[in-house]
Formats: sequence, structure tokens, C-alpha cells
Amino acid sequence: METILVCDDDREIVEAIDIYLTQEGYRVLKAYDGIEALEILKNNEVHLLIIDVMMPKLDGLRATLKIRQESSIPIIILSAKSEDADKILGLNVGADDYVTKPFNPLELTARVKSQLRRYTKLGNKAGNNESLYQTGGLIINDDLKEVTVDGEVVKLTPIEYNILLLLVKNQGKVFSINQIYECIWNEEAIGADNTVAVHIRHIREKIEVNPKDPRYLKVVWGVGYKVEKM
Repeated sequence: METILVCDDDREIVEAIDIYLTQEGYRVLKAYDGIEALEILKNNEVHLLIIDVMMPKLDGLRATLKIRQESSIPIIILSAKSEDADKILGLNVGADDYVTKPFNPLELTARVKSQLRRYTKLGNKAGNNESLYQTGGLIINDDLKEVTVDGEVVKLTPIEYNILLLLVKNQGKVFSINQIYECIWNEEAIGADNTVAVHIRHIREKIEVNPKDPRYLKVVWGVGYKVEKM
């Protein structure tokens, strides 16, 4: 049974999310500020976090930054703000998805399931029959779900890993932003530009010596992105 931590200073929202997720068979832990959430994560195995932005003591964005120093669990941010700038900020600090209040509980549940599928898939490790994909010093071991660059292990979130794997598996092929979004998120790409661009930037920061002059993950202006074949 997967465990989900729900963190929001509005207790009614926490209880409502708890009801829907419990009905789906998940174990739900509850927190009401960022500090409490960090403490629960320290002492429990949690598979996904749903966290509000505006909270006392420690807000959701700063809490997410701290969590990302230690963990790659999926994080869904909740916020009453719907502007693109706020969504980008949430993704920039390490969130995997963003849901705007008021939200449809069924949509939130669907997003939880989608993120957990990716996280579970990323966490499965096989001992034999390694699937290796390589370009230059960049190697992906898809059995171990491990990325190395020049022998150094690179820590990616599930979304980042899946995007990089898609591009490395198809070296030299250019994928548009919409194609990347639809392949990774398995839904229609509506307003996907900023979401994909943020994740691409994060990947570059982790795999490139100089992200502004990338060796591996290239932009094809006006078309999309590709990983060079070396």
C-alpha cells in the first residue's frame, strides 16, 4: 500500500483529500505546515507528497526545496494561484505537478495515480539483462534506473529521468515540446511549453558541464529538443 502525505493548513481540504485517497486504497498521513511535513517524511516511508503553497511556519515552496535535497519522491503542489509564473516557480523548486484550487478531487486522484506509476516504475530495479543507452559520457542503465555522466551518478526526479530516457533512446531525433509532454504525461499537451522547458532546464543543470552550452541536450530552435548522437 502506497503512503501519501497531504500537507495543507486548511484542515477541511486535508480531510477531503484523505477521504478520496483512502477510498482508492492509499494510506494517508497528514500535516498542516511545512515543518510538520518534513518531520513526517523523516520518520516515515512516503511515496508521494501533496503540499499547499501558502502555509504558516514553512511554506510549500521552501519545504519542497528542502525535500529535494534528500528525496526524489513525486511532489504535487496545491495553490490558489493559477498564473503561469506561479506554476513555473513551483516546478522550479522541484515539484512534479501543480494543481490549482479549487480542484476536482477526481482530477487530483488521477494525477496522484499517474505520478505514482512513474515513481514506482523508476524505483523497480532488475539485477540482470541491463538495458544500457549511451551517448558520449552519458549512460542510462534502464534496469537500474541510473544515470551517470563521465562515471558520476546523476540524481534525477522521475519526470526528468523519463524525459531524458525518451531523448537518449531516440538519439538524433527532434521531439517537439508537445510530443515530449504527451509521451511523458500521457495527456493532451495544452499549455505545456513552460512545464517542459522547466524540466529540460533542470536536466541540463544536472548532466551538462555548462548548461548554457550543452553537449548532450540540444535545442533545435522553433522545433524542439534532441540528444546528440555521439
